[in-house]
Amino acid sequence: MRLRGLILASVAATALLAGCTTEVGETDGTVVDAKPSTPPPPPPMAESERALQGVVATRSAKHSRQEMGRIMPAPVIMAPPEPEFRDQYEDIEANPVRLTSEEPVSTFSIDVDTASYANVRRFLKSGSLPPKDAVRIEELINYFDYAYPQPKPGSDPFATQMTMMPSPFNAGRDLIQIGIQGRDIDRDARPPINLTLLVDVSGSMHSEDKLPLARQAMKLMLEEMAPTDTVAIVVYAGAAGEVLAPTPVSDKRKIVAALENLRAGGSTAGGEGLRLAYSLAEQGLKKGAVNRVMLLTDGDFNVGISDPEQLEDFVSRKRETGIYLSVLGFGRGNYNDAMMQKISQTGNGTAAYIDTLSEARKVLADDLSGNIFPIADDVKIQVEFNPARISEYRLIGYETRMLERADFNNDKVDAGDIGAGISVTAIYEVTPTGSDAAQIDPLRYGEAAKAGSTQGEYAFVKLRYKAPGAETSKLLTYAVTDTNRVASVDKAPEWARFATAVAGFGEMLKGGEALGTGFGWEAIRKLGSGAKGKDKFGYRAEFIELTRLAETADAQAALNRPGQGE
Repeated sequence: MRLRGLILASVAATALLAGCTTEVGETDGTVVDAKPSTPPPPPPMAESERALQGVVATRSAKHSRQEMGRIMPAPVIMAPPEPEFRDQYEDIEANPVRLTSEEPVSTFSIDVDTASYANVRRFLKSGSLPPKDAVRIEELINYFDYAYPQPKPGSDPFATQMTMMPSPFNAGRDLIQIGIQGRDIDRDARPPINLTLLVDVSGSMHSEDKLPLARQAMKLMLEEMAPTDTVAIVVYAGAAGEVLAPTPVSDKRKIVAALENLRAGGSTAGGEGLRLAYSLAEQGLKKGAVNRVMLLTDGDFNVGISDPEQLEDFVSRKRETGIYLSVLGFGRGNYNDAMMQKISQTGNGTAAYIDTLSEARKVLADDLSGNIFPIADDVKIQVEFNPARISEYRLIGYETRMLERADFNNDKVDAGDIGAGISVTAIYEVTPTGSDAAQIDPLRYGEAAKAGSTQGEYAFVKLRYKAPGAETSKLLTYAVTDTNRVASVDKAPEWARFATAVAGFGEMLKGGEALGTGFGWEAIRKLGSGAKGKDKFGYRAEFIELTRLAETADAQAALNRPGQGE
């Protein structure tokens, strides 16, 4: 009788639970309708096996869990499987060591992106090492503000600092650090913003770390914008559509309401969304304003223009309109980093990765000026090394930003842009001529450097940049001499020591092949801790903690490598 009563209760509970069904829209994932449904008839009581299965499946009836324990073992609750890892990264080969007598000139575009650092942090905080191709060392270095001296009033839009010091990575070598500090602008003097948000609302953006986080990030940004700035919103999923016409930030409630109504669902027509966003931005183009499209996505373009080369060509043409592009990446498991890097680099843009609300605040509130207001376009760096003093050199990072030597003087060749208050850092590891640390044998029949040509110089640094919107570049030059050299790492400026620690961190995440045996995680921590400085927002302290997480993940990965841990 007790079993019979339990079965009856189970059937009743099942009927109650089945009393209402919800239909979900196929296109956008929103709730379409909720309506009562006819409950299924209960199974015949003679079919005891089916009734017992109903007991197993129904856990909402009162005391069912306790009763089940007396009838049969409790069912095993299986954890849902981890989402399939489908992140996409560009295959990156590290810059090689180059012989100065053969290739004395190194040319590259600056990079102010920070996406790689936040993405690497996400991997480490989840307990695993990031894929090596996810690590772009220059983006790790440029995540931090080094507080280089500001440019003098009335001078160029940025100031440049040169530091040369012994390399802690390898004995017998040196580091040459080039630091560029962009001029900050007064909040009240900054130009108006004409911003078009292009929001991915495809099904892949459904999880909490994607579209919901993107909405929160946009609300933070609105708090930093002026009432006269304007915001428009375009979305794309199976198709693209305008959600909000250009609206002044003074009508913040209307903008927030439009953001709140966004829902994820459907396939990803990202290319069509870009077309519509640029079209809307062009319609609202304001002379004297910063006109920018900001793309919020996990990068999963699979409908419409989805071929990377076609997207690159489209964005390349659109940059001629004077509209800048920012790309904000979200989420994991479906993150197309390669696509986002391509279109941001091509479209006079910047790329950041938002993994937490704290990172959203850094990118869109604390660093909003640097990420929105350009002060110099197409910034290129060219370094010529003196073979009489430097036998070899290697640029750390910037692999995706390398340029041909002739590109430096060609104003039609696109390069990176610098925003207000942003700093950019590049580091070369160099081998002094005659050092035992040389990695490449000199040519037997190579032309020897002329003894009288050195003039005390290690290298000659040239920078080209354009004023925002200008077509002709300006040239700046600097010589690296003994006046830029310090005798030891301890005597180097704080900014040089901390940037070196971050560079070493990136090299270790890449596998550490470029580092000597005496430099590892502990040395990185010691160097970074000694140069932490004031650390107003705690970013440097977080970096030091990341080195501990990386060391732990590296040790665990070593146990899983063939021949290890046996």
